[in-house]
Amino acid sequence: MAAAAKRPDGDAPKRRSPARSPQAVENRLIALATDLAEQQLRDGTASAQVQVHYLKLATAREGLERKKLEAENRLLAAKVDQLATAGESEKLAREAINAFRAYSGAEPGNDQ
Repeated sequence: MAAAAKRPDGDAPKRRSPARSPQAVENRLIALATDLAEQQLRDGTASAQVQVHYLKLATAREGLERKKLEAENRLLAAKVDQLATAGESEKLAREAINAFRAYSGAEPGNDQ
């Protein structure tokens, strides 16, 4: 087995346990890419593309876009909850109508 490659700072790379899901693999790769970009920025070897990416993250516009996305996500979650509640309300109303029909002597229908 080949010896593990050493980092420029002299430390051996950290061993990580195998990923248990595709999301875990993706998160690990993102962390590795971010670590590499950070090291390149520190060393002054980062490409212009990497520099621009991190500069854009620091802008006020980026912060506003993140807030907007968070608000949109909350709105979508509220809409999903509202739809679920509406479905439950419809079911309860249908059951109440059937109960009233039964109480009045009519045969309860199976309205849907």
